[in-house]
Amino acid sequence: MVGLAELDPPYLLPSHSRGRLCYTLLPERDIKNITLTPLAPMEAELIAQLRRRIPAHPLLRLGPGDDAAVLRMADVDECVVTVDLLTDGVDFRLSDVDPRRVGHKSLAVNLSDLAAMAARPLAGVVALALPRRDGLRLALELYEGLLPLAERFSLAVAGGDTNSWDGPLVVSITLLGAVTERGPLRRGGARPGDHLLVTGSLGGSILGHHFDFMPRVDEALVLADRYELHAGIDISDGLSIDLAHLVEESGCGAVLDLDAVPVAEAARRLAEQQDDGRTALDHALSDGEDFELLLAAPPDVAERIIAEQPLEVPISHIGHFTAEPGLWQTDKAAGRRELVPRGWQHEFD
Repeated sequence: MVGLAELDPPYLLPSHSRGRLCYTLLPERDIKNITLTPLAPMEAELIAQLRRRIPAHPLLRLGPGDDAAVLRMADVDECVVTVDLLTDGVDFRLSDVDPRRVGHKSLAVNLSDLAAMAARPLAGVVALALPRRDGLRLALELYEGLLPLAERFSLAVAGGDTNSWDGPLVVSITLLGAVTERGPLRRGGARPGDHLLVTGSLGGSILGHHFDFMPRVDEALVLADRYELHAGIDISDGLSIDLAHLVEESGCGAVLDLDAVPVAEAARRLAEQQDDGRTALDHALSDGEDFELLLAAPPDVAERIIAEQPLEVPISHIGHFTAEPGLWQTDKAAGRRELVPRGWQHEFD
């Protein structure tokens, strides 16, 4: 501990702001009986450790440690940009989960957005608002969760920012992706008569899938390369509500075949555990955070996809698009009726 009164004027009070050492000039009358404890440069230590941990990448000319990153992107004609923000208490509960799983999820949800647009991952930046207590340890554990996923998809982690505060953990990641030769897969391209396809199975993600899922980046690129796709979205908020987003942007309607919806085993377990009247199908329709691909394709193309099953995960035909606006559901038991979209929505006052 150093007594400020022992220092020669002018009296400079050191502090750390955004990882940089800075000083405040104090008048002589204010320095009596004031002492300071040196502050640990947490951000500088984090940057140093990340520079040792993050591998070199051909896109990354200048990475963590400078005021901004520099990327080599001469061969990228069009770039997709996406950002997601995850908050303790909303998207996860840090008291109940390993921070490395939070790190994995934080990057995976962004990669899922690139998958929805059939874009190839390029680079990303990571911004963290860390709780003051154990912030450095937490940051390193988050990166230990996200870096293997970045390496899996050849994503350059170009840098980011950190801050500390008295609130909960907040993670915001921004990614850049490259558009393929076929162009971005958009929500607004479904046409009447198109078939509705979905990858994987749905529901019950709260039992663990929402932390550990693998984004369907490779699957989206394979499908977009081999087949004509008219529209797509990733199922983040729930099957029915994300289907509503598709038809709204496409200016058409859709009929969902309930008997064909692939219900995950986790949805069945969740329905049994909660015993609140919701069925496994209800969970498949509205739980969200499945992060599967929901796609529109011409009928002949959709039939080929279903017959060929080109992915390691199954693809199911679960409905079709209509000229009549709105959402409809049908099954053998009750026939066709209106489908009210349900799922996750952020609420504001």
